[in-house]
Amino acid sequence: MKCRFCATPLSNVFVDLGSAPPSNAFLTMQTIDAPESWFPLKLFSCDNCRLVQVDEVQAHGELFSPDYVYYSSFSSSWLAHAERYVESAVERLGLGRESLVIEIASNDGYLLQYVAARDIPCVGIEPTSGTAKIARQKGIETMECFFGRDVANAFVNDRKTADLIIANNVLAHVPDINDFVAGMATALAPEGTITIEFPHLMELVASNQFDTIYHEHFSYFSLQTVQKILAAHGLRVWHVEQLRTHGGSLRLWASHDHSGHVQTPDVAAVLALESRAGMQDASYYTGFQVRADTVKNSCLTFLLEQRLAGRLVVGYGAAAKGNTLLNYAGVRPDLLPYVVDASPHKQGRWLPGSRIPVVAETRIREDRPDYVLILPWNLRDEILSQLSYAREWGCQFVTAIPSISIF
Repeated sequence: MKCRFCATPLSNVFVDLGSAPPSNAFLTMQTIDAPESWFPLKLFSCDNCRLVQVDEVQAHGELFSPDYVYYSSFSSSWLAHAERYVESAVERLGLGRESLVIEIASNDGYLLQYVAARDIPCVGIEPTSGTAKIARQKGIETMECFFGRDVANAFVNDRKTADLIIANNVLAHVPDINDFVAGMATALAPEGTITIEFPHLMELVASNQFDTIYHEHFSYFSLQTVQKILAAHGLRVWHVEQLRTHGGSLRLWASHDHSGHVQTPDVAAVLALESRAGMQDASYYTGFQVRADTVKNSCLTFLLEQRLAGRLVVGYGAAAKGNTLLNYAGVRPDLLPYVVDASPHKQGRWLPGSRIPVVAETRIREDRPDYVLILPWNLRDEILSQLSYAREWGCQFVTAIPSISIF
Protein backbone atom coordinates (compact mmCIF):
# COMPACT_ATOMS: atom_id res chain seq x y z
CA MET A 1 0.00 0.00 0.00
CA LYS A 2 1.16 3.53 -0.80
CA CYS A 3 0.09 6.82 0.78
CA ARG A 4 -2.97 8.16 -1.01
CA PHE A 5 -1.49 11.67 -0.95
CA CYS A 6 2.27 11.46 -1.45
CA ALA A 7 2.63 7.82 -2.69
CA THR A 8 5.18 6.90 0.00
CA PRO A 9 5.16 3.12 0.69
CA LEU A 10 3.38 2.40 3.99
CA SER A 11 4.62 -0.03 6.60
CA ASN A 12 3.79 1.50 10.00
CA VAL A 13 0.53 0.19 11.47
CA PHE A 14 -1.34 2.82 13.47
CA VAL A 15 -4.02 0.41 14.73
CA ASP A 16 -5.45 -2.93 13.63
CA LEU A 17 -9.15 -3.45 14.43
CA GLY A 18 -9.35 -6.85 12.77
CA SER A 19 -12.07 -7.01 10.15
CA ALA A 20 -15.64 -5.79 9.91
CA PRO A 21 -18.39 -5.22 7.38
CA PRO A 22 -18.92 -1.62 6.21
CA SER A 23 -20.39 0.27 9.16
CA ASN A 24 -23.42 1.61 7.30
CA ALA A 25 -24.26 -1.63 5.47
CA PHE A 26 -27.38 -2.27 7.56
CA LEU A 27 -29.20 -5.54 6.99
CA THR A 28 -32.83 -5.83 5.92
CA MET A 29 -35.43 -8.60 5.95
CA GLN A 30 -34.16 -9.56 2.51
CA THR A 31 -30.50 -9.77 3.52
CA ILE A 32 -30.54 -10.83 7.17
CA ASP A 33 -30.07 -14.51 6.29
CA ALA A 34 -27.39 -13.86 3.68
CA PRO A 35 -23.64 -13.88 4.36
CA GLU A 36 -21.90 -10.55 4.85
CA SER A 37 -18.62 -9.36 3.40
CA TRP A 38 -16.04 -8.47 6.04
CA PHE A 39 -12.98 -6.39 5.20
CA PRO A 40 -9.72 -5.65 7.06
CA LEU A 41 -9.83 -2.50 9.19
CA LYS A 42 -6.15 -1.65 9.56
CA LEU A 43 -4.76 1.89 9.59
CA PHE A 44 -1.26 2.94 8.51
CA SER A 45 0.64 6.15 9.14
CA CYS A 46 2.79 7.76 6.45
CA ASP A 47 6.39 8.50 7.44
CA ASN A 48 6.55 11.37 4.97
CA CYS A 49 3.32 13.41 5.29
CA ARG A 50 1.91 11.86 8.51
CA LEU A 51 -1.42 11.02 6.87
CA VAL A 52 -3.17 8.20 8.76
CA GLN A 53 -5.17 6.03 6.37
CA VAL A 54 -6.92 2.76 5.69
CA ASP A 55 -6.55 0.81 2.49
CA GLU A 56 -9.45 1.04 0.04
CA VAL A 57 -10.61 -2.51 0.55
CA GLN A 58 -14.09 -1.92 -0.87
CA ALA A 59 -15.07 0.21 -3.83
CA HIS A 60 -16.07 3.79 -3.00
CA GLY A 61 -19.39 3.46 -4.84
CA GLU A 62 -20.37 0.36 -2.88
CA LEU A 63 -19.90 2.14 0.45
CA PHE A 64 -22.12 5.04 -0.63
CA SER A 65 -24.83 3.04 -2.38
CA PRO A 66 -28.49 4.01 -3.02
CA ASP A 67 -29.34 2.17 0.22
CA TYR A 68 -27.12 4.47 2.33
CA VAL A 69 -28.89 5.08 5.66
CA TYR A 70 -27.16 8.12 7.19
CA TYR A 71 -29.44 11.18 7.10
CA SER A 72 -27.94 14.27 8.76
CA SER A 73 -31.24 15.91 9.70
CA PHE A 74 -32.10 13.41 12.44
CA SER A 75 -29.72 15.10 14.90
CA SER A 76 -31.05 18.34 16.33
CA SER A 77 -27.60 19.35 17.57
CA TRP A 78 -26.10 18.83 14.11
CA LEU A 79 -28.82 20.97 12.54
CA ALA A 80 -28.10 23.72 15.07
CA HIS A 81 -24.39 23.43 14.26
CA ALA A 82 -25.13 23.81 10.54
CA GLU A 83 -27.36 26.83 11.07
CA ARG A 84 -24.74 28.59 13.20
CA TYR A 85 -22.11 27.91 10.56
CA VAL A 86 -24.23 29.37 7.76
CA GLU A 87 -24.90 32.52 9.78
CA SER A 88 -21.15 32.88 10.46
CA ALA A 89 -20.06 32.21 6.88
CA VAL A 90 -22.60 34.60 5.34
CA GLU A 91 -21.47 37.38 7.66
CA ARG A 92 -17.71 36.70 7.39
CA LEU A 93 -17.71 36.37 3.58
CA GLY A 94 -20.46 38.86 2.75
CA LEU A 95 -22.50 36.34 0.76
CA GLY A 96 -25.68 37.47 -0.98
CA ARG A 97 -28.00 36.88 -3.92
CA GLU A 98 -25.17 37.22 -6.45
CA SER A 99 -23.03 34.61 -4.70
CA LEU A 100 -22.87 30.87 -5.35
CA VAL A 101 -22.46 28.25 -2.62
CA ILE A 102 -21.60 24.61 -3.32
CA GLU A 103 -21.73 21.91 -0.67
CA ILE A 104 -19.95 18.65 -1.40
CA ALA A 105 -21.61 15.65 0.28
CA SER A 106 -24.70 17.74 0.99
CA ASN A 107 -26.66 14.72 2.26
CA ASP A 108 -30.35 15.53 2.82
CA GLY A 109 -30.03 19.31 2.58
CA TYR A 110 -29.45 19.65 6.32
CA LEU A 111 -27.16 22.69 5.79
CA LEU A 112 -28.06 24.19 2.42
CA GLN A 113 -31.63 24.70 3.60
CA TYR A 114 -30.28 27.55 5.74
CA VAL A 115 -28.38 29.00 2.76
CA ALA A 116 -31.48 28.83 0.55
CA ALA A 117 -33.57 30.47 3.27
CA ARG A 118 -31.34 33.55 2.85
CA ASP A 119 -32.01 33.60 -0.92
CA ILE A 120 -28.38 32.74 -1.66
CA PRO A 121 -28.01 30.50 -4.75
CA CYS A 122 -26.70 27.07 -3.78
CA VAL A 123 -26.08 23.63 -5.22
CA GLY A 124 -25.57 20.35 -3.41
CA ILE A 125 -23.37 17.54 -4.72
CA GLU A 126 -24.41 14.22 -3.18
CA PRO A 127 -23.77 10.66 -4.47
CA THR A 128 -26.43 8.78 -2.46
CA SER A 129 -29.85 8.84 -4.12
CA GLY A 130 -31.99 8.56 -0.98
CA THR A 131 -30.52 11.61 0.71
CA ALA A 132 -30.39 13.57 -2.56
CA LYS A 133 -34.12 12.94 -3.04
CA ILE A 134 -34.91 14.38 0.40
CA ALA A 135 -32.77 17.44 -0.34
CA ARG A 136 -34.67 18.08 -3.57
CA GLN A 137 -37.93 17.84 -1.68
CA LYS A 138 -36.63 20.73 0.42
CA GLY A 139 -36.08 22.74 -2.75
CA ILE A 140 -32.29 22.27 -2.83
CA GLU A 141 -30.79 21.78 -6.28
CA THR A 142 -28.74 18.59 -5.96
CA MET A 143 -26.35 16.92 -8.38
CA GLU A 144 -26.21 13.17 -7.79
CA CYS A 145 -22.56 12.23 -8.30
CA PHE A 146 -19.16 11.84 -6.67
CA PHE A 147 -17.16 15.07 -6.72
CA GLY A 148 -13.74 15.36 -8.31
CA ARG A 149 -11.75 17.19 -10.96
CA ASP A 150 -13.98 16.12 -13.88
CA VAL A 151 -17.20 17.12 -12.13
CA ALA A 152 -15.66 20.48 -11.17
CA ASN A 153 -14.55 21.21 -14.74
CA ALA A 154 -17.98 20.38 -16.13
CA PHE A 155 -19.71 22.47 -13.48
CA VAL A 156 -17.54 25.54 -14.10
CA ASN A 157 -18.01 25.24 -17.86
CA ASP A 158 -21.79 25.07 -17.47
CA ARG A 159 -22.20 27.53 -14.61
CA LYS A 160 -19.50 29.52 -12.82
CA THR A 161 -17.00 29.21 -10.00
CA ALA A 162 -18.21 29.23 -6.38
CA ASP A 163 -17.77 31.93 -3.78
CA LEU A 164 -18.00 29.30 -1.03
CA ILE A 165 -17.38 25.57 -1.21
CA ILE A 166 -18.43 23.61 1.87
CA ALA A 167 -16.86 20.22 2.62
CA ASN A 168 -18.16 19.06 6.00
CA ASN A 169 -16.85 15.66 7.10
CA VAL A 170 -16.26 14.51 3.54
CA LEU A 171 -12.49 14.82 3.07
CA ALA A 172 -12.03 11.65 5.12
CA HIS A 173 -14.46 9.79 2.82
CA VAL A 174 -12.41 10.33 -0.35
CA PRO A 175 -10.12 7.57 -1.67
CA ASP A 176 -8.47 9.80 -4.33
CA ILE A 177 -7.72 12.83 -2.18
CA ASN A 178 -5.63 14.60 -4.82
CA ASP A 179 -8.41 14.44 -7.40
CA PHE A 180 -10.91 15.73 -4.84
CA VAL A 181 -8.82 18.70 -3.70
CA ALA A 182 -7.89 19.55 -7.29
CA GLY A 183 -11.61 19.63 -8.05
CA MET A 184 -12.24 22.09 -5.21
CA ALA A 185 -9.45 24.34 -6.50
CA THR A 186 -10.98 24.24 -9.99
CA ALA A 187 -14.49 25.09 -8.78
CA LEU A 188 -13.40 27.94 -6.50
CA ALA A 189 -13.67 31.59 -7.52
CA PRO A 190 -10.42 33.63 -7.42
CA GLU A 191 -11.38 35.26 -4.11
CA GLY A 192 -13.59 32.40 -2.96
CA THR A 193 -13.34 30.34 0.21
CA ILE A 194 -13.41 26.63 0.97
CA THR A 195 -14.41 25.50 4.45
CA ILE A 196 -13.46 21.98 5.46
CA GLU A 197 -14.54 20.27 8.67
CA PHE A 198 -13.00 17.01 9.83
CA PRO A 199 -12.45 15.15 13.13
CA HIS A 200 -9.03 16.14 14.44
CA LEU A 201 -6.57 13.24 14.60
CA MET A 202 -5.03 14.81 17.70
CA GLU A 203 -8.37 14.46 19.51
CA LEU A 204 -8.86 10.91 18.21
CA VAL A 205 -5.57 9.90 19.81
CA ALA A 206 -5.99 11.95 23.00
CA SER A 207 -9.51 10.65 23.71
CA ASN A 208 -9.02 7.10 22.42
CA GLN A 209 -11.70 7.52 19.76
CA PHE A 210 -10.83 4.36 17.83
CA ASP A 211 -14.53 3.76 17.16
CA THR A 212 -14.48 6.63 14.66
CA ILE A 213 -12.40 4.36 12.44
CA TYR A 214 -14.40 2.58 9.76
CA HIS A 215 -14.18 1.84 6.06
CA GLU A 216 -15.98 4.99 4.93
CA HIS A 217 -13.20 7.03 6.57
CA PHE A 218 -10.24 6.50 4.30
CA SER A 219 -8.08 9.17 5.98
CA TYR A 220 -7.52 10.83 9.39
CA PHE A 221 -6.05 14.31 9.50
CA SER A 222 -3.96 16.78 11.40
CA LEU A 223 -3.81 20.43 10.35
CA GLN A 224 -0.19 20.09 9.28
CA THR A 225 -1.08 17.24 6.90
CA VAL A 226 -4.12 18.96 5.40
CA GLN A 227 -2.01 22.07 4.84
CA LYS A 228 0.41 19.97 2.78
CA ILE A 229 -2.41 18.46 0.73
CA LEU A 230 -4.04 21.82 0.02
CA ALA A 231 -0.69 23.47 -0.78
CA ALA A 232 0.00 20.81 -3.42
CA HIS A 233 -3.04 22.13 -5.25
CA GLY A 234 -2.42 25.85 -4.90
CA LEU A 235 -4.57 26.38 -1.82
CA ARG A 236 -3.70 27.81 1.59
CA VAL A 237 -5.39 27.82 4.99
CA TRP A 238 -6.07 31.33 6.32
CA HIS A 239 -8.23 30.58 9.37
CA VAL A 240 -8.87 27.62 11.69
CA GLU A 241 -11.61 26.98 14.23
CA GLN A 242 -11.53 24.29 16.90
CA LEU A 243 -14.95 22.68 17.25
CA ARG A 244 -16.53 20.30 19.74
CA THR A 245 -18.35 18.27 17.09
CA HIS A 246 -17.50 14.58 16.64
CA GLY A 247 -15.38 14.58 19.76
CA GLY A 248 -13.18 17.45 18.57
CA SER A 249 -12.97 18.74 15.00
CA LEU A 250 -11.25 21.44 12.99
CA ARG A 251 -12.91 23.81 10.55
CA LEU A 252 -10.43 25.19 8.03
CA TRP A 253 -11.04 28.29 5.91
CA ALA A 254 -8.92 28.08 2.76
CA SER A 255 -8.48 29.96 -0.50
CA HIS A 256 -6.25 30.18 -3.56
CA ASP A 257 -2.64 31.07 -2.77
CA HIS A 258 -2.99 34.41 -4.53
CA SER A 259 -6.22 35.51 -2.82
CA GLY A 260 -6.45 38.52 -0.54
CA HIS A 261 -7.56 36.60 2.55
CA VAL A 262 -5.29 37.39 5.48
CA GLN A 263 -4.10 34.52 7.69
CA THR A 264 -5.31 34.72 11.29
CA PRO A 265 -3.22 33.78 14.36
CA ASP A 266 -5.42 30.72 14.90
CA VAL A 267 -3.55 28.81 12.19
CA ALA A 268 -0.21 29.06 13.97
CA ALA A 269 -1.89 28.38 17.33
CA VAL A 270 -3.32 25.03 16.21
CA LEU A 271 -0.07 24.04 14.52
CA ALA A 272 1.69 24.78 17.83
CA LEU A 273 -0.82 22.56 19.67
CA GLU A 274 -0.05 19.71 17.29
CA SER A 275 3.66 20.26 17.66
CA ARG A 276 3.46 20.18 21.47
CA ALA A 277 1.43 16.97 21.26
CA GLY A 278 4.27 15.44 19.25
CA MET A 279 2.35 14.91 16.01
CA GLN A 280 5.45 15.59 13.91
CA ASP A 281 7.30 12.68 15.57
CA ALA A 282 7.01 9.03 14.51
CA SER A 283 6.53 7.93 18.14
CA TYR A 284 3.16 9.73 18.26
CA TYR A 285 1.74 7.18 15.82
CA THR A 286 2.69 4.09 17.85
CA GLY A 287 1.09 2.61 20.96
CA PHE A 288 -2.53 3.36 20.06
CA GLN A 289 -3.37 -0.35 19.73
CA VAL A 290 -3.08 -1.02 23.48
CA ARG A 291 -5.47 1.81 24.32
CA ALA A 292 -8.05 0.58 21.82
CA ASP A 293 -7.83 -2.95 23.20
CA THR A 294 -8.37 -1.66 26.75
CA VAL A 295 -11.66 -0.02 25.78
CA LYS A 296 -12.77 -3.08 23.84
CA ASN A 297 -12.10 -5.39 26.80
CA SER A 298 -13.71 -3.03 29.33
CA CYS A 299 -16.88 -2.72 27.26
CA LEU A 300 -17.18 -6.46 26.82
CA THR A 301 -16.54 -7.06 30.53
CA PHE A 302 -19.25 -4.58 31.51
CA LEU A 303 -21.83 -6.22 29.24
CA LEU A 304 -20.94 -9.72 30.45
CA GLU A 305 -21.19 -8.68 34.11
CA GLN A 306 -24.62 -7.15 33.60
CA ARG A 307 -25.83 -10.22 31.73
CA LEU A 308 -24.66 -12.51 34.53
CA ALA A 309 -26.35 -10.26 37.10
CA GLY A 310 -29.64 -10.42 35.19
CA ARG A 311 -29.67 -6.71 34.29
CA LEU A 312 -30.90 -5.43 30.94
CA VAL A 313 -28.57 -3.28 28.85
CA VAL A 314 -29.80 -1.80 25.58
CA GLY A 315 -28.10 0.51 23.10
CA TYR A 316 -28.99 3.92 21.77
CA GLY A 317 -27.84 5.30 18.44
CA ALA A 318 -27.24 3.03 15.43
CA ALA A 319 -24.18 5.05 14.47
CA ALA A 320 -21.24 3.89 12.39
CA LYS A 321 -18.90 4.42 15.36
CA GLY A 322 -21.06 2.12 17.43
CA ASN A 323 -20.75 -0.61 14.82
CA THR A 324 -16.97 -0.36 14.94
CA LEU A 325 -16.99 -0.79 18.72
CA LEU A 326 -19.53 -3.62 18.80
CA ASN A 327 -17.86 -5.63 16.04
CA TYR A 328 -14.36 -5.17 17.44
CA ALA A 329 -15.59 -6.29 20.88
CA GLY A 330 -17.58 -9.19 19.42
CA VAL A 331 -20.87 -8.02 20.94
CA ARG A 332 -23.99 -9.85 19.78
CA PRO A 333 -27.73 -9.72 20.66
CA ASP A 334 -27.26 -11.92 23.72
CA LEU A 335 -25.39 -9.05 25.39
CA LEU A 336 -27.16 -6.13 23.70
CA PRO A 337 -30.61 -7.25 22.52
CA TYR A 338 -31.38 -4.12 20.49
CA VAL A 339 -30.31 -0.60 19.65
CA VAL A 340 -32.75 2.31 19.54
CA ASP A 341 -32.45 4.94 16.81
CA ALA A 342 -34.52 8.00 15.96
CA SER A 343 -34.18 7.54 12.21
CA PRO A 344 -36.99 5.57 10.55
CA HIS A 345 -34.48 4.73 7.80
CA LYS A 346 -32.63 2.52 10.29
CA GLN A 347 -35.54 1.14 12.32
CA GLY A 348 -36.58 -2.36 11.27
CA ARG A 349 -33.05 -3.19 10.12
CA TRP A 350 -30.12 -4.95 11.76
CA LEU A 351 -26.65 -3.65 12.53
CA PRO A 352 -23.97 -4.99 10.17
CA GLY A 353 -21.81 -7.70 11.69
CA SER A 354 -23.38 -7.90 15.13
CA ARG A 355 -26.89 -8.32 13.63
CA ILE A 356 -28.45 -6.48 16.54
CA PRO A 357 -31.95 -5.21 15.63
CA VAL A 358 -32.64 -1.47 15.38
CA VAL A 359 -35.93 -0.41 16.97
CA ALA A 360 -37.93 2.69 17.84
CA GLU A 361 -37.60 4.52 21.16
CA THR A 362 -40.91 3.13 22.44
CA ARG A 363 -39.05 -0.07 23.38
CA ILE A 364 -37.19 1.78 26.13
CA ARG A 365 -40.45 2.81 27.79
CA GLU A 366 -41.82 -0.71 27.40
CA ASP A 367 -38.77 -2.64 28.66
CA ARG A 368 -37.46 -0.19 31.29
CA PRO A 369 -33.79 -1.25 30.94
CA ASP A 370 -31.25 -0.97 33.74
CA TYR A 371 -28.65 0.64 31.46
CA VAL A 372 -28.61 2.43 28.12
CA LEU A 373 -25.28 2.24 26.28
CA ILE A 374 -24.95 5.46 24.27
CA LEU A 375 -23.01 4.51 21.16
CA PRO A 376 -22.72 8.00 19.52
CA TRP A 377 -21.00 9.43 22.59
CA ASN A 378 -20.50 12.74 20.78
CA LEU A 379 -24.30 13.27 21.06
CA ARG A 380 -24.39 12.28 24.74
CA ASP A 381 -25.97 15.46 26.08
CA GLU A 382 -28.66 15.49 23.39
CA ILE A 383 -29.52 11.84 24.09
CA LEU A 384 -29.48 12.26 27.89
CA SER A 385 -32.01 15.05 27.58
CA GLN A 386 -34.15 13.04 25.20
CA LEU A 387 -34.18 9.96 27.48
CA SER A 388 -34.33 11.76 30.83
CA TYR A 389 -37.62 10.01 31.63
CA ALA A 390 -35.70 6.72 32.06
CA ARG A 391 -34.26 8.06 35.32
CA GLU A 392 -37.73 7.49 36.80
CA TRP A 393 -37.09 3.76 37.15
CA GLY A 394 -33.40 4.13 38.02
CA CYS A 395 -31.95 3.61 34.57
CA GLN A 396 -28.30 4.60 34.22
CA PHE A 397 -26.42 5.62 31.09
CA VAL A 398 -23.09 4.34 29.84
CA THR A 399 -20.46 5.50 27.33
CA ALA A 400 -17.39 3.47 26.38
CA ILE A 401 -15.12 6.19 24.96
CA PRO A 402 -12.52 7.20 26.13
CA SER A 403 -13.21 4.65 28.88
CA ILE A 404 -16.28 3.05 30.45
CA SER A 405 -18.28 5.73 32.25
CA ILE A 406 -21.61 5.26 34.07
CA PHE A 407 -23.78 8.24 34.94
